[in-house]
Order: sequence, then C-alpha cells, then structure tokens
Amino acid sequence: MKTEVVASEKVKAFDCQHFINGRFLPSQSGKMFQNINPATGEVIGTVCEGGKEEIDLAVAAAKRALSGPWKRMTTGERIAVLRRIGDLILERKEELARLESLDTGKPYSLSLTLDIPRAAYNFHFFADYLRSVGTEAYQTDEVAINYSIRRPVGVVGLINPWNLPLLLLTWKLAPCLAAGNTVVIKPAEWTPLTATVLAEICKEAGVPDGVVNVVHGFGPDSAGAALTEHPDVDAITFTGETTTGKVIMAAAAKSLKKLSYELGGKNPNIIFADADLEEAIETTLKSSFMNQGEVCLCGSRIYVERPVYEQFLQKFVAKTKELVVGDPFDPKTNVGALISEEHYERVMSYIELAKEEGGRILTGGKRPDGLDQGYYLEPTIIVGVNRNCRIVREEVFGPVVTVMPFDEEEEVIAQANDTHYGLSATIWTNDLRRAHRVAARIEAGIVWVNTWFLRDLRTPFGGMKQSGIGREGGMHSFEFYTELTNICIKL
Repeated sequence: MKTEVVASEKVKAFDCQHFINGRFLPSQSGKMFQNINPATGEVIGTVCEGGKEEIDLAVAAAKRALSGPWKRMTTGERIAVLRRIGDLILERKEELARLESLDTGKPYSLSLTLDIPRAAYNFHFFADYLRSVGTEAYQTDEVAINYSIRRPVGVVGLINPWNLPLLLLTWKLAPCLAAGNTVVIKPAEWTPLTATVLAEICKEAGVPDGVVNVVHGFGPDSAGAALTEHPDVDAITFTGETTTGKVIMAAAAKSLKKLSYELGGKNPNIIFADADLEEAIETTLKSSFMNQGEVCLCGSRIYVERPVYEQFLQKFVAKTKELVVGDPFDPKTNVGALISEEHYERVMSYIELAKEEGGRILTGGKRPDGLDQGYYLEPTIIVGVNRNCRIVREEVFGPVVTVMPFDEEEEVIAQANDTHYGLSATIWTNDLRRAHRVAARIEAGIVWVNTWFLRDLRTPFGGMKQSGIGREGGMHSFEFYTELTNICIKL
C-alpha cells in the first residue's frame, strides 16, 4: 500500500457559532466543544454547543419568518435567490473545499471536484425545476371542478450527516427553500464548518432573516433531540445511520411530523462473467473506497460469477494496492482519513470480527506505515466469508469490502436481497435481457447497470426496508416539502 506523508494544510482556527435569525450567536450556556482534524488529530477550532434553548430560539425565528418577506416573494424572486446561493458557493469553491477536507479527512481533490460543485448544482437544479412545479385539476362532468394548491409544510428540521456534509445538506436545503419553507439545520457535530459558511452565503444571497437557522450540537439529550421533539417543527428530514433514524422517528411521533429518511446501506455489487471486467474493476475501486468508503451508496458486498472470480480478485487487489493513502491536501492522495478516532476503532473492530468469522484479508486491514497521526486505514479486501457473517450483514461504513463467488443468477439475487437494507445495488453485465431481469428483482431504491454514482436529480432517490422512508429528487422532493389542499368548486 502506497502512503504519502506531507504537511497537512494549515488554516487559521475556525470557530463556529450558531446562526439564528440572521445573526451568529454563542450558546447561552457558554458551552463549546473542539473540532478535530481527522487527518492529524489536531484541534482546528471550537464549536458552540447548542441545546434546547438555542433550538427554541431558532424554531421561533423560523416560524416568524414563514409569514414575513419570504412568504411574499414571487416564484421568480425565490428562484433568483436560490440561483445566487449556487453562484456564491462556486465563487467560494476553493475555500469551501478546504474546509470540507479539514472537517472530514477526505482528499481535497474530491471536495473540489465533487462535493462543492454538486452543492452548487443542487441549488441551480431546484431553482430551475421550481418553474415546472404544478398541481392537478379534474372536472367532474358538469357538476364541479377540483384543483389543488401547493403550500409549504412550514418549519423543517434538517439533520445532516458527516460524510458528505455540504453536498447532502444542500440536497435537502435547496428544494426545502424552493418550496417556501423555513429551516433549522443541525449539522453533524464532527463537521460544522461548511454548514456555518453556507448560512453566511444564504444571507448574502438575499434569504431573509429567520428563514435559515443553524444550531450546532449533539444528538441525544441535546440539540438533535430538542429539534425532533419540538412541537412547532412540522417536518424532519434526516440522512444518517438507521439506529439514529429509529430514535428520531420515536421522538417525531409525539407531534406526527412528516419524515423523510435516507439511512444506512449494505449494497451489493454483482459482477457477471460477461461483463467488461476492466471497466467493472475501475468503477468498483470507486464504489468500494471513494471517500474512504464513507458513502451510504458504496458497494461493500461484491459478488463475482465464478468463471471470472479469481481473475477479478487478482486485478482488483493489484489496483487497490496502487491507491495512495495519505494527507488530504496532497494531490496524489486517493484515500484520506476516517472521520474520527471513534469511527476508526469501530471499523477496525469489524475487520477483527471478520478474521474471527474465518475471513482472509488479501490487502489492507491496518494503519498504513508512516501515518502515525490521524485516523488512516488501508483499503481492505476480505474473502472467505459467507452470507451469515456479520461483516457481510452489517454496515461498516469504511474502506472495507467483502468479495464472494456465485454460480447462478437466482443464487446471487437471493444473496443480494438477504439484508435488512435496500438502498442501492450495482449490476455488471453485457447481457441486456439479464440486466433488465436482475435489476427488476433487486430490492433497492436505485440499481445501477454498468455504472455507479451516476445521478439524474429528476429521478426518485431513497431506500427500501431499513434504508429509508420516502423519496427525494425532482417532484418527489416537492411532494415532501409541500402540502396539498384540494379545492372543489360546484359549477
């Protein structure tokens, strides 16, 4: 495994305050916590720790803003504000990319080419899409005509994950604002930086005070719990781990809030013998180890048809060993650091568990030589396990994949679906009929054929089973962020 050790990029300490009613504010309690750079283990700033008091202030501001200038804006004016947010994100692309990599440990090259451009595009896309949003109308003979009007849900709580902080925050915030809602954002405590800057960008773009609020803090018994339980919050949208989603659902049930979830995944990557093996291996490297494997859509269960199993393994292991693990700000780096020491230890525990279950590590499974600080882990390939092993059944959320052979189409479909999750899947085959046949039988919200991570934002996105509730994207986002009223007029 190659490693590169260079001096991690230094920036001035970045202290994060809450953003409530158009102003940055400290916590009323004065509590703060440290923000750690996962690539070095060093403190890069402090973050105000919010709780019920800050959530109450933010929700009150958001509720007032529902009836203020934001409500009176025309669709064209709101579109202009959304597009301006996207433009400002691009104007500050390098700054935001640096902050994202400092917070997450991901390669700066990935932040610069994926996370930040996609964050801007989310606003540009939903600004343009807003022009086409409409409702239905029905005439009942000569008796009556029915038509629907669409209005905002109200105050929405956005609870954001740490793996793709700005990308996933804007994926929710853009349609939420397009629909006319106001929001209280609770960023992941490990990644507060870009959410704080985004609040500043929203204000500069012309979003009225109180429409966008950010409260930093933790989940249970803190800001997260206060947000999900608040009676004046009308909806919660959450991306994150399935267990946390269950806790949020229980809290939200007290006031019957609308919920939209994108939760965990244990996604199958199925490679048939007739696939273009070189293309499958190149893309599988990305779907296995991009963003240190900390992507809910990563294909962590790899199934290879037996005639090409050994050939695939040989080439896949060789290519994996060429990946450079190292400093996020080194342009040669392919794989950065895991998000935290806690998460690093969790991923390592799964590797040890796989060994106990009879698994063999073909490459990786340890900290790279020469990288003694930070939370680095070599990309890891495990074989010799079966469908009942925990390493195959549970979400690891790191640069760890299992590779298993299969013989029959029915066999691999059964194994792919033998999971509590159902977020995504990838199929590699040059047989067109097989591609349609297998894709239709996979229990997942999105199935890619001969590709991965390719998204059209008009299409439905979300998970089945314990991978989520509802769908986002295009009209599906507006269905969640709006309420419909049917009006019946007697003729």
